[in-house]
Amino acid sequence: MPQRQTHTRPTALAVWLIIAGVIGWWAAFSLTMERFRLLMDPNATAGCDFSILVQCTANLESFQGSVFGFPNPILGLTGWVAPIVVGFAILARARFAPWFWWFFLGGMTFAFGFVVWLISQSIFELFTLCPWCMVTWVVTIPSFYAVLLHTLRSGIIPVPVAVRTGAERLMGWVPLLAVASYAIIAIIAQLRLDVLSNLF
Repeated sequence: MPQRQTHTRPTALAVWLIIAGVIGWWAAFSLTMERFRLLMDPNATAGCDFSILVQCTANLESFQGSVFGFPNPILGLTGWVAPIVVGFAILARARFAPWFWWFFLGGMTFAFGFVVWLISQSIFELFTLCPWCMVTWVVTIPSFYAVLLHTLRSGIIPVPVAVRTGAERLMGWVPLLAVASYAIIAIIAQLRLDVLSNLF
């Protein structure tokens, strides 16, 4: 017997998706503009280059910065529109079919996985911390957690009642989960790059 869906109008999630979408889109736009600047003038310095460690240029000009054959920020320019639209639609009392949430979760899962890969590449291969990239990390991580937990607690993903209850409880802890994730990234970066000694 299918589980009854609940939380059909998650207002807090909607507001967060709008905020995260706007911040993520702005970060992607800023990185895109920096990429255009570097393409027009190879000798130019990106405005987000602060030191050898904290910079955008190395990331933008690496193969990791154009994994799919075009600059990664273009993915952000298109992808971050979805959370904004979904957020406003929820506030407008729209109700999405389960298949829509499955696709949306799939997109957020891809974004999360891609960000995790980019973090590893940035720290272990490029030895840099890109400011606008980090802004993207900051909003992608909690957005994934929030969407995943919502689909679990609402019964969109068929799971036992205990799992739904756990997801409901964890929903209020998304900020802490995000902070814990940031702390793990910061510790890894410090151990690998000695960030505190090489910021400027």
